[in-house]
Amino acid sequence: MKKRRIKRRPIIISLISLNVIICLSLVMVYFINIGSVSKKSQEVTFVVNENETFLSLSDDLKESGLIKSEFFYKLYVKIHKPNNLQKGVYKLNKNQDVKSLINTLNNGTNYNDNITITFKEGKNMRDYIKIITSKTNITETEILTKLKDTSYLDSLITRYWFLNADIKNRNIYYSLEGYLYPDTYEFKKDSKIEDIFKTMLDNTEKKLSKYQTSLQNNKYTVHQLLTLSSIVELESVGNDRRGVAGVFYNRLNHKWSLGSDVTTYYGAKINMGDRDLYQNELNASNAYNTRNKNMAGKLPVGPICNPSVLSIEAVLNPTKSNYFYFVADKNKKIYYSKTLAEHNAIIQKLKSEQLWYEY
Repeated sequence: MKKRRIKRRPIIISLISLNVIICLSLVMVYFINIGSVSKKSQEVTFVVNENETFLSLSDDLKESGLIKSEFFYKLYVKIHKPNNLQKGVYKLNKNQDVKSLINTLNNGTNYNDNITITFKEGKNMRDYIKIITSKTNITETEILTKLKDTSYLDSLITRYWFLNADIKNRNIYYSLEGYLYPDTYEFKKDSKIEDIFKTMLDNTEKKLSKYQTSLQNNKYTVHQLLTLSSIVELESVGNDRRGVAGVFYNRLNHKWSLGSDVTTYYGAKINMGDRDLYQNELNASNAYNTRNKNMAGKLPVGPICNPSVLSIEAVLNPTKSNYFYFVADKNKKIYYSKTLAEHNAIIQKLKSEQLWYEY
């Protein structure tokens, strides 16, 4: 009787299929384990010390929650052989996979210890001091001391064309008030106050360069023009700055007091909106309060905030008119008048229409 041959091909095929499945599974496990730890962004500061290698980092990366598996991380390193690791501080993220982490570490430190500070127009030095001290290690005492340092101020006067001895007037509250251009800046975390002032003054120089001729060839000094600009910044509530500037020039030319509440608040070292002023503060005789009769025909001793270019432009190009009064309603619309009677009538009308702005 003839023996039947046993067909083994299905078994061989089954073994091959099994090996393929195993290989595919291992590949899948590999890619899963070199994937990111999290889908959500979570930044981690990571330090690479001297003489460390990509392989020696595995434990620290795992402990920092940046990789899923030391084994598969090391396997990736052995396969791809990255070789440009540099010491330093890095900003890594848990949503980076191993490939991305290696690329970051292979390209050198990406750590940025800079801080961003935004200084808004119309804010005064007290506001700026609060921002600086909250964002840096600089103290209020350091700032105030530097602002009173005459040797330092002399060095600035020598360096910047728009600064002169007016900033050293003993009646000025803060010597650089009005000269620190409102903008968004980037500083080193360990910056000194001189560094911050220099960066801001450099920006002021850049912004004012366009107007240098107009500022220097004027019946008023640069200091006086910036002082008036700071008042226009706050009084115009962002609307018709040129019209408001024109009213103030009319009052100055006729030897009237400016009668500006914003100067009175600054003289009292109170921010508008914090509270109403007391009668003695309204009547106070100081170098800022333009409501006081002694300030007739005069500007305050210095700026009361840090104005924008828009207000500086308005002061250099005011609207000519016969108006001596203005008032703004709660919608920031400005009304002008020639006489006090007209001015008071507008105020009463605004109050009756519930448009009168109250702090």
